[in-house]
Amino acid sequence: MARLIREARARGDLVVYICDRHRPDDAEFQMFRPHCLAGSRGAEVAEGLEPQPGDVVVPKRRYSGFFSTDLDLTLCEADVDKLRLCGVCTNICVLYTAADARMRNYEVEVVRQAVASFDSEAHEFALKELERTLGAKVV
Repeated sequence: MARLIREARARGDLVVYICDRHRPDDAEFQMFRPHCLAGSRGAEVAEGLEPQPGDVVVPKRRYSGFFSTDLDLTLCEADVDKLRLCGVCTNICVLYTAADARMRNYEVEVVRQAVASFDSEAHEFALKELERTLGAKVV
């Protein structure tokens, strides 16, 4: 991911971090154990990948980076029409962000070596779903 971010900045591409930032009573915790609580280290960008001036950080509370955030507005204002996604979890946040991006007519690439999940079977399913159903390019 660090290499992808460096390359994007070198090209002058907008770098956007979409970060889980949950409240302690978040409804998501009915399905998943509490994680990425607002104000905790878990809600921050991972060490070594820190945002730089000009980068954008979009906090989110649901699976998709588009749901109830200003991500789409941010991308539209920057004339972005193609997204390159990396991160975790492939079968949750990456998949649903990609689905919402495709619904908004963004071209989507997912970098296979820069996505992961705690569930290898779900990870592989999501990669296939990204390509076959959503038309994303898995590169």
